[in-house]
Amino acid sequence: MAGLAVTVGGFALGAPRAWAAAEDGLVHTAEAIHQEPVLTAAPKRIYEALLNAKQFQKIELLGGEIKASELAAKPAEISRAEGGAFSLFAAHIEGRQIELVPNERIVQAWREVTWAAGAYSLVKFELVAQGSGTRIIFDHTGFPAGAGEHLAIGWKAHYWEPLEKYLS
Repeated sequence: MAGLAVTVGGFALGAPRAWAAAEDGLVHTAEAIHQEPVLTAAPKRIYEALLNAKQFQKIELLGGEIKASELAAKPAEISRAEGGAFSLFAAHIEGRQIELVPNERIVQAWREVTWAAGAYSLVKFELVAQGSGTRIIFDHTGFPAGAGEHLAIGWKAHYWEPLEKYLS
């Protein structure tokens, strides 16, 4: 598992992006997404919805972009084991589970299938109880340059909004 985490860390650092010329080899410019949606459900419910393929497929449908026929042909598949694979949104998104801490944290190597072969980003869902709800401290790094705006909009439209609908 540690080897997989190191490999994914390499993906995050090696993904195409705007590079600043530096002799020290450090990246001085990079895109990242940080969002903190608050949902009216307990961390356990959110964790389960994100890691249960049948529940997640209902969330995909609430997002409105994927048709039921597409999801029937390519349903969500989500491993609940570290190192296990997942495939979402009619196989448009795929990746591996890097770290799973029940009801607290999900870390994934995540990619759109249209990205260059071997290009993975890193996504982290940190679930923090807040009153009767949950704050999701979400970070997405290592994606291809120029993809940030599209991805940030997508997280809201295809994850946070339909997840809130599903859980209410």
